[in-house]
Amino acid sequence: MNIASFNRREWLQAAAAFGAAGLGASASRAAPSQQPQDLGGVTLRVGTYKGLWRPLLTASGQADTPYKIDWRELNNGVLHIEAINGDALDLGSGSEIPAVFAARQKAHVRFVAVTHEDLNNQATLARKDAPIKSIADFKGKRIGYVRATTSHYYLAKQLAEVGLSFNDITPVSLTPADGLSAFARGDLDAWAIYGYNGQLARTQYGARTIKTGVGYLSGNFPIYANPRTLEDAPRRAAIADLLQRLQRSFAWINGNYLAYARAQSAETRVPVGDIVELFNGRSGDYSLAAVDDSVIRSHQDVADTFQKLGVLDGPANVRPLWDRSFETLLRAHGA
Repeated sequence: MNIASFNRREWLQAAAAFGAAGLGASASRAAPSQQPQDLGGVTLRVGTYKGLWRPLLTASGQADTPYKIDWRELNNGVLHIEAINGDALDLGSGSEIPAVFAARQKAHVRFVAVTHEDLNNQATLARKDAPIKSIADFKGKRIGYVRATTSHYYLAKQLAEVGLSFNDITPVSLTPADGLSAFARGDLDAWAIYGYNGQLARTQYGARTIKTGVGYLSGNFPIYANPRTLEDAPRRAAIADLLQRLQRSFAWINGNYLAYARAQSAETRVPVGDIVELFNGRSGDYSLAAVDDSVIRSHQDVADTFQKLGVLDGPANVRPLWDRSFETLLRAHGA
């Protein structure tokens, strides 16, 4: 079915059906004729990154939800998972990397869908005046990264590709904001980073891109959910509804990026032109997709790689944390 023809009443009915289906039930067993629930009393605590889901829903016309959203700005996936594990958040998102640590620690979290975003915006950068032309030149240099994130993972893979490891560099683990400050001061020779901070390093400080995340990252960014929320019928229905809104919004991005860039800029203060430049150089279109076997296999490969690198202190089985009960709903309305 075309997304545009799937009206509000229809997807509220579907969402309500999911709420009644229970945590372990598949979408195919949800009764399509069930009347929509009244979600007016529901509040979802949703983690967001500055400039992402919150302005995206507004810009794409999907923000008028029949439930309240309490937005919590948490700017890395580790914080999203920690908040969910502590029952301080209902829904969040991030990369596969924090989700690997969550699996190892058997955290109280589930992964219910994936988004596909730009991998060219996950980059290893060198200072404009640093004597660095390739990853091989990182030996003995001060290299910044964000621990337990995509930048940690792809930097390790890029180093290994040229016969180096973290023992051959001076690794400096910093938050994105602190990393930008350190890069600007000259305290780092290179930096593995993602998002707007990388773009600011390029536009404001002349950073050079040595490598991107293409070929090192799967492009799957899990959506994290609180199992307690999924067990509660009204809040589960609200999550089903929000996932569909986000799915529509991600599809909308590809043909309306200037409008989205303006909404992002209003929240982040990053110039619209810089945001559009990132989009024009993207590795692929944006989308939100259901969980499938390939998603789980990819995630397990990341876990196995981190164990081999010694980052994990033992094996992590990711499969039990993946919840496929929204699969049919997202596939039905993802075209």
